[in-house]
Amino acid sequence: MTVNEYLIKKFKNKKCNVLGFARSNKPLVDMLLQAGAQVTVRDRNEKLLLDSEAVSFASRGAVFTLGEQYLAELRGDYIFRTPAIRHDLPQIAEAVKGGAVLTSEMELFLEVCPCPVLGITGSDGKTTTTTVTHLLLETEMRKRGSGKAYIGGNIGAPLLPLVGKMTAEDVAVVELSSFQLQTMTLSPSRAVITNITPNHLNWHTDMDEYISAKCNICRHAPVSMLVANAENAVTREIAKNSDLPVTYFSSKASSYGEIVPFFKENCNAIYEKDGVIFFEGEGKREAVLTSKDILLPGRHNVENYMAAIALTRGLVSNDTVREVATSFGGVEHRLELVRTHRGVTYYNSSIDSSPTRTAAALSALPKAPVIICGGSDKNIPFDGLARDLCTRTKAVVLTGEAASKILTEIEKCPLYDPARLVVKHIPEFKDAVLSASALAESGDAVLLSPACASFDRFRDFAERGNYFKEIVNGL
Repeated sequence: MTVNEYLIKKFKNKKCNVLGFARSNKPLVDMLLQAGAQVTVRDRNEKLLLDSEAVSFASRGAVFTLGEQYLAELRGDYIFRTPAIRHDLPQIAEAVKGGAVLTSEMELFLEVCPCPVLGITGSDGKTTTTTVTHLLLETEMRKRGSGKAYIGGNIGAPLLPLVGKMTAEDVAVVELSSFQLQTMTLSPSRAVITNITPNHLNWHTDMDEYISAKCNICRHAPVSMLVANAENAVTREIAKNSDLPVTYFSSKASSYGEIVPFFKENCNAIYEKDGVIFFEGEGKREAVLTSKDILLPGRHNVENYMAAIALTRGLVSNDTVREVATSFGGVEHRLELVRTHRGVTYYNSSIDSSPTRTAAALSALPKAPVIICGGSDKNIPFDGLARDLCTRTKAVVLTGEAASKILTEIEKCPLYDPARLVVKHIPEFKDAVLSASALAESGDAVLLSPACASFDRFRDFAERGNYFKEIVNGL
């Protein structure tokens, strides 16, 4: 049965509600209409009918319910939730109680995808790990002349419209956020959890809910293996309690016995010893590459490579790993070198939307930078960030919604020395960048690493990073 035949069989004449008319849900609406479903698109934005795609879908029979009452009289056979909408809203809960199936575009992709899916989640590092994993597979498949590697999920273009082109020889690599994972009842074929630290606590009810959402990546069929960070307390506990074969990775330990619990069977380990990254399991140890071959700077990127190597074990050769490691220069907005101007080097790390990600960026730089922090507040603690800013930066420029909160934590920090560390609160983003530039001297670096989300004034981290680059390139 082809994918189209399956979709017709599953959805023809079914009442399908699509909550949110975002990028990933537009192709979903198209596929549901093609399958003969009765589609209702529900979105808070009342101006959506000015959207050309919305007009086209409406001409094909889609009904649009828009505005503040977009969830009114929600009922039907299926509810496709966009990741930004919580699953436990009263209208959704009532519809599910009445028999509606709550699902999502990504869950449907996992259901119909004909090839193995490798899934990556975590609080930090998931985008780089996803990108490296895809590059490893893409390079290997190109060398062998068969198969194709796809990338999507929380990054890139939606994959659901491409399932008709995919074959069993292909592999799909998907980055999955806690928002996407929250209601998942399917998991990828292989899963990585890079780490779990407090994040998105302005959306999740508490840390337990956030962790539980992340665990859905390895909780359901058809998952067959888990890769977990041995140095993160939460992921170590998840792996310890998992019945799956586990590969632990660590950038601090240097032997199998330091990483894998003695009572765990069917486990592998990937670690670094004397500058060499080893993969060990079933009594065999194999050198994969030297860490100095990894072009991306920072210990966190050694961990990202370890996770990608473990996830693609058996699918990618060590030669391919070395080829990618020595040539891949990084992902845009992740410690991206913008320019050097008057002896000052500017780095765009707008993707750094949590304190732990900012800590990783600071550890990757050889010298304490002038840093720009701040953005929308996700209700996560900033005490750890304050310690890093007090000990690992030359000057701090705070901006955005969370600036005052970060400033309070800096001033409370026992390591703060106002005679040594210049801290400025500059509300406007452009003024903050110009202030950071003025504080830097020849030989210094200016680093945009916000430790916060971007939604107080930007659509996403990419828009924030691009604006930073525009300002810097205009100096």
